[in-house]
Amino acid sequence: MRNRNRSDNNSSEQASRSPHLLRLDVSKAAPPPSFFRCPISLEVMLSPVSLCTGVTYDRSSIQRWLDSGNTTCPATMQSLSSTELVPNLTLRRLIHLWSSSCTSSSHQYIPSSLSELARMLSDPTADEAYKLRLLSSDALRPSALASLFLAPETLDLAVTLASLLLSLDLVDVERKRALIAALLSDLDATVTGLVAVFKGAEYSSSRVAAARVLEMLIAEERTVMAGKPVLATELVRLIGEADGEAVDAGLRCLTGLTGAGRRVRAEMVRMGVIPALTNVMERDEVEIPAAAVENAMRVMVAAVGIGEGRAAFCAEAERNVAAVVGRMIKVGNEGREAAVGLLWRVCCCGGGDRRARKAAAVAKGGLGKILVVMQGDCSPLVRRMAVDLLRVFRATSKGSMAAAGYDSMTIHITPY
Repeated sequence: MRNRNRSDNNSSEQASRSPHLLRLDVSKAAPPPSFFRCPISLEVMLSPVSLCTGVTYDRSSIQRWLDSGNTTCPATMQSLSSTELVPNLTLRRLIHLWSSSCTSSSHQYIPSSLSELARMLSDPTADEAYKLRLLSSDALRPSALASLFLAPETLDLAVTLASLLLSLDLVDVERKRALIAALLSDLDATVTGLVAVFKGAEYSSSRVAAARVLEMLIAEERTVMAGKPVLATELVRLIGEADGEAVDAGLRCLTGLTGAGRRVRAEMVRMGVIPALTNVMERDEVEIPAAAVENAMRVMVAAVGIGEGRAAFCAEAERNVAAVVGRMIKVGNEGREAAVGLLWRVCCCGGGDRRARKAAAVAKGGLGKILVVMQGDCSPLVRRMAVDLLRVFRATSKGSMAAAGYDSMTIHITPY
């Protein structure tokens, strides 16, 4: 099981010896002109843009260069008077024509590197028949791809390619299962690789890809994956990132892990999942989609289901309750029900926590929002929880909140 880096045939042995290279049939390849390649990545550009120096780069490559704090042109090293990126539409049309001619002929261009293969597979404009041919590469066989997790120099690309294969509709279910099985066959190596990407990847996109691979593994073997506490540690760190896509990917993984038992939830709490989730809820709605906030509420409900989680929540009750109430009706019905369940656990369950009840009394618009949830399509259990919460709000507010309706742009509710 641990010798998955041994190839099954001569072609995969070649891929293992040279993991950066793919087999290239020169007689059938139509190499792109050199000026189609980005001076930074040396790969065919998907979105060519020009700097003020007149040099054209792929947008993603030059943006990373500029985001790293550089103020010079990478090719000429001239100082930049402006960092504006101007689309090179002429070159983009030429590349598109070349790509179309390649994908429509029998002499299709086959990428010569794993990184370019990943780019081609993720290109939404590429022909499906062309992608299918790329997917037949020996380097993308489940055993060969899983073996790339063992080499630090190919780790980022291996994670990116695995994420693509597991998400592409073109890849059949059996092949996806084979890849998952190959990754699970040497779980320690796979987890070590994913953790290394979470910790050391230069770009957020690599961490997102690692989270998507992990999400698939959790769905297949949740209990087994929950036995690796280091994953919970890295996921809590991931949802603290600025990138909304990374936050969303990390929350989906955490949601999957919460059902694996108390131990993994305790580890999440120990690593600071409560304040991390509150940060997610407090962020701008444009940055964090409603679906991600719903997952944040689900994870927090699971976390406060254990004593350590409730203690962590109530230690900063005013801030945490305000964050939950603030996003309660800005999510879907499942998110609203999760919010009610969360507040009920800390305010009502076992008599509730005094700090949480006090925080609920001063939460802006809390009473009215509970009523909104009750008037919606909530389950009988959530409705009973909401009734308990109404008693908490009314008792602790001494009537002041009961007299004040909840206003929004679309509704007005007077809670009588």
